Amino acid sequence: WNAAAATKLQTARTINGVGFDGTANITVADSTKIPLSGGILTGALTAIRETKVSMSTDNINLSNGNLFTKTITANATFTVSNILASGNANSFILELTNGGAFIITWFNGVKWAGGVAPVLTASGVDILGFYSHDGGNTWRGVLLSKDSK
Repeated sequence: WNAAAATKLQTARTINGVGFDGTANITVADSTKIPLSGGILTGALTAIRETKVSMSTDNINLSNGNLFTKTITANATFTVSNILASGNANSFILELTNGGAFIITWFNGVKWAGGVAPVLTASGVDILGFYSHDGGNTWRGVLLSKDSK
């Protein structure tokens, strides 16, 4: 069977709002969906699903998620990888357990309120938030919750 020589369908159909009777090719497009690249959201964003990552190293890999958890058991030097280029927003939440029990060295470019990193809880959970819009050159760090219970 040769599709180019096909004849008109006995009963025409509609495919995604486009009439199709078999006599010509059609292009199917769905204007109700955002394309994978370059789309613009004009309606309300009602939910964002974040991925929780239990960290086994001190690297915050943004390609794995945006909610990171870690129990500190020794001095730690945090790094961040897979940062989006300048002009894009990078953000994540870091939930640290026992972060004040050891020395934490923060990744390059972190700016804290008053220029001083917060004192973390030695035995408990602290929640911190970070964002950058310049490719990770500058990170704004915020203590969201100290000794969260």
